[in-house]
Amino acid sequence: MNDSIRPKIALTLGDPAGVGPELAAKLLADPRNSAAAEIYVLADRAELDAAAAVAGVEIPLATVPEPGVVTLLDDHSAPADPIPLREVSEAAGARTLHQLRRAVSMAADGEIGGIVFTPLNKTSLHLAGMHEEDELRWFAKELGYEGTTSEINIINDLWTARVTSHISMQEVAQRVTAPNVTAAIELLHSLLHDSGIDAPRIGVCALNPHNGENGLFGREEIDHIRPGVNEAKSRGINVAGPFPSDTIFLARENYDGIVTMYHDQGQIAVKLLGFDGGVTVQGGLPVVIATPAHGTAFDIAGQGIASTTSSQNALDIAIAVARRRAATKSAAR
Repeated sequence: MNDSIRPKIALTLGDPAGVGPELAAKLLADPRNSAAAEIYVLADRAELDAAAAVAGVEIPLATVPEPGVVTLLDDHSAPADPIPLREVSEAAGARTLHQLRRAVSMAADGEIGGIVFTPLNKTSLHLAGMHEEDELRWFAKELGYEGTTSEINIINDLWTARVTSHISMQEVAQRVTAPNVTAAIELLHSLLHDSGIDAPRIGVCALNPHNGENGLFGREEIDHIRPGVNEAKSRGINVAGPFPSDTIFLARENYDGIVTMYHDQGQIAVKLLGFDGGVTVQGGLPVVIATPAHGTAFDIAGQGIASTTSSQNALDIAIAVARRRAATKSAAR
């Protein structure tokens, strides 16, 4: 991978009522980040100055790109009245969506290769008019993207993808089909490759207890999951499974990524492995979009004590993926 490439990344401050702005300020003040990427921060100067004051940092800023300096894209759109801290509100959601739309527009125009946003508050977003079930669907709609997507959850060096996500358990079995399994495997393989792993190792979960016990507890493994795995193998992907979901994570050192069948099947395992450092990637979209896996932490917002571990990991992943994609695109010319 060509480490000399400085990919272009847009960074938004997340929900202004939470810890997002102070986390963003700490990232922007770290010279290693502006050395690794051309970072565009989407915020008004007053917002960024306030965040820097809370975080106790100074941010090197410019209005045009300069090596080692963050580029501020101030559109002078901040509301006249301050947005209340540590509160759910329509105003906070509207401010968050405004900056995310700016980032999406830049991505659609080919101006950036990645987006990183600090924590959002789903209730505030919905009060402000976001009707999609999650951010991934919102981003796909805004980008006009109709291909396969999956929320990717990352803890330490383990990446997880899902065949189904925010749906009821009653619907899960209907959505676990061979094509959907293959698509989830391919999506995870592609992202792992773009993150810098040349030959990703992927494991796949079963849906039913005991891997279905050869059809005794259900035939999804026989009729859909294994055929989906075999199709992915035929396309050159290093993938194995299905394996019982109660033991596959005990062998996680054998895999770079694991494909689960539904939301909590992977999320319970990932959260037991640890909260600190977790990252969510909006997988499958034409631009890499990453965010820390934790929430807005209203209880400590405004104190400048929020840990940047997850936010830094999200930025590192976005930079790595955007850099590799830029290098691949350049080599293809």
